[in-house]
Amino acid sequence: MDLLEREAVLQDLTGHLKAAVSGPGRLALVRGEAGIGKTAVVHRLAQLADPHVRVVIGACDPLASPRPLGPLLDLAPRLGREARTALTGTLTGSGRSDEVYDCLLADLSAYPSLLVVEDIHWADEATMDLLRYLARRLPNVPALVLATYRDDEIGRTHGLTALLGTLAGYPWVYRHDLAPLSREAVARLATGRTVDTEQLYRLSAGNPFIVAEILAAPADPIPATVREAVAGRLAGLSGAARRVVDVLAVLGARVPLPLLAGILPAPEEALDEAAACGIVRTHGQVTEFRHELTRLAVLEAVPAAYRLRVHRQVLAAMRSGPVAAEDLPLLADHADGAGDPAAVLEYAPAAAVRAAALGAHREAAGQYARALRYADRLPPERHISLLEGHSQACLLSSQLDEGIASCRTAVRLRRALGDRSHEGDDLRWLSCWLWPAGRAAEARQTGLDAVRVLEGLTPGRELARAYLNLCQLACYAHEGVAVVAAYAEKAIAVGERSGDAGVVVQARFHAAAARLLSEGHGWEDCEQAVSDARARDLSPDTGSMTLVLCWLAALRRDAARSTAAVSRAETYCLDRGLPAYLLCARAWGSWGLLHRGLWPQAADVSEKVLSHPGSPPVARALALTVLGLVRARQGRPEVWPLLDRAASLVDPECLLDTGLGWEARVEAAWLAGDHEQVQADGRRGLAALANRTHPWLSGPLACWVRRAGGEPPQAPAAGPYALELAGDWAGAAARWDGLGCPYDAALARLSGDAPALRQALAAFEGLGARPAVARTRSLMRVRGVRPIRRGPRPATRANPYRLTNREMDVLKLLDEGLSDAEIAARLYISPKTAGHHVGAVLIKLNVHTRHEAARKLHHPERE
Repeated sequence: MDLLEREAVLQDLTGHLKAAVSGPGRLALVRGEAGIGKTAVVHRLAQLADPHVRVVIGACDPLASPRPLGPLLDLAPRLGREARTALTGTLTGSGRSDEVYDCLLADLSAYPSLLVVEDIHWADEATMDLLRYLARRLPNVPALVLATYRDDEIGRTHGLTALLGTLAGYPWVYRHDLAPLSREAVARLATGRTVDTEQLYRLSAGNPFIVAEILAAPADPIPATVREAVAGRLAGLSGAARRVVDVLAVLGARVPLPLLAGILPAPEEALDEAAACGIVRTHGQVTEFRHELTRLAVLEAVPAAYRLRVHRQVLAAMRSGPVAAEDLPLLADHADGAGDPAAVLEYAPAAAVRAAALGAHREAAGQYARALRYADRLPPERHISLLEGHSQACLLSSQLDEGIASCRTAVRLRRALGDRSHEGDDLRWLSCWLWPAGRAAEARQTGLDAVRVLEGLTPGRELARAYLNLCQLACYAHEGVAVVAAYAEKAIAVGERSGDAGVVVQARFHAAAARLLSEGHGWEDCEQAVSDARARDLSPDTGSMTLVLCWLAALRRDAARSTAAVSRAETYCLDRGLPAYLLCARAWGSWGLLHRGLWPQAADVSEKVLSHPGSPPVARALALTVLGLVRARQGRPEVWPLLDRAASLVDPECLLDTGLGWEARVEAAWLAGDHEQVQADGRRGLAALANRTHPWLSGPLACWVRRAGGEPPQAPAAGPYALELAGDWAGAAARWDGLGCPYDAALARLSGDAPALRQALAAFEGLGARPAVARTRSLMRVRGVRPIRRGPRPATRANPYRLTNREMDVLKLLDEGLSDAEIAARLYISPKTAGHHVGAVLIKLNVHTRHEAARKLHHPERE
């Protein structure tokens, strides 16, 4: 597993080692909770140490009776003869411990050394004394002594506390804390895995050990290794401390001490014992488990009857006084655990409403689901209200299947009640989310059904939103400016009468978006609509339009606007907890990265989208398409399975809506040299687009037909595509260069003269586009263009992965864990050039991370 977010401490420790071996010596203390990665840091430091530095490592063990000087027994084979003799004498009773101390000091004085003593929280008294002895004399020794310990197991009376107090007065002693991993680092570790990274972070609290164990056993709610580690810690607790831990596990994440005292009288001493073993921690008047997964492992072992009793006690205690809004989730949880349906229906819906208002949509969905388990006791109106709330929370938290199911049930029950207004509104809401679920045809029909139901009633907000939904769907389906504008006018008219500002601003936005897609102008109008929505604090409408801007910029191959739009959307979605929107924005961002020539980055983003279990089908289809194109352009296998999976996730209408399905398949066929398939699929795609008015969809298909030697039918084509079809390859290439799309510019130059072909070849080679390089070389031979650039040098051809000598240098530095800036400094090149070399290495090695690349250095294998 990658050693993430430890660069700073490794840099500090490396600096200590360099300074210590040239004198004066130093002592470094590395501390952190169990599983935080102390040993991994120690081993990496040992790898980074200069060869002339002797590395000796010993460890303390969690024994009931610790070995005297146990760490010295581990490192004895690497010590000098006198130190080994003195140690043997001390252990057999024929020598004194101070002789061992003197000999070890003399041994360290003779060699530049890194002496590591791990887990000193388990050290015996003799080892503690040894560290006191060495620490005081280190300024005269060319050595770095490094000690690690668990700071979550050090209480006020622990033996190590006194040693740390002694060391506090020495200026050559340095302390380094290892913090939990950030959300971003946890997400990086989960790359390529289908796992909810936010859930992974919540369960692990960023602890690398727990992250690794969950990823190793994703199907297990609690990995066996975690369960065993927790059981091992609990085994040493007294009965009173174990009862405290059990009660805390039942009570939940953060427990106020007064509440705990209400369940267990005078728990302070037992709580201190539990905290000293590293299971829980206390902040002020609140106690919590260090990791949610630890709490769940403890809770799993609590007998059911005891759990029920505690839940009932807590529920009664919390209901005896005023109920604060922040207590609603706890009350709902304890009501459920106590088996009290009435209390669940009292507190769970209220907790859900509060969570939704705070943007915690996943929590809201969970609370609604809890209430729905008892909804058969409710009147129909309240039951339907819970279904509608659950649907909305699920859809906003990227649980599409559950949300759509609840919405369908709500529609059916509203219809049975004869509630036409709410039935129409639920149909509209269902239609809105069928599109990202990949069911474009059903989304349109459901949207029409909503309008049909609502048009028979007094016009109001529901009808305005239903017209807006059809306006949006028409825009996404590229049905043309006139169709979109007609729906927009209806939505604006009813929206203004009903006072729904969000409908008005969204209708104007989508009308402008349709003009932008069809006619090439309207971006400023779209931006203005988003600004208006933000100024009026129209949160859901702002989020929707922010996402659509990503789609517009990516479809138009506008690199600068795509980067800005995706960044803005990510910030907005993260701030408001909208994972479905976020995943769609990132999927469109991967399309933008692809066209900018940043293929490893595009593949990395796509993998992250696919690894999230809540990714909507349209986002997954888009990510799979990008991955397929990256593989096709790099000449790697398994292209068509990815493109076929993308097509299987959505219906044909939706595949067209993404704007990529036909184009990706046609390009993959061209790169494979299958001109017959290019022409057949290209013409089929153009026929399917005959009633659409999106030149950024039909334009590339027409160009691919032309590139394969055919004459495409008349079709609308945007900017650079229109120039290429008109024979102006130079103008098309210049337009692509201006949009920041090097690969597309090189494709346009294939229709050019000899200098253009050479320029295209250089661009393809720089991108690592092996099939395009081969096609270009063949074309140059046919046209008699000379000289053709030579292929790889002999050293490159001999390399299993065709790495150049410079790329091999970069790979070796990646193995050292260096950043681009550090590689640049080591090779005397710019960081930007270093980044290009790193990208080329990743492409040639067919990997997505630097760590995977480094592994290939030690385990080369031909593809």
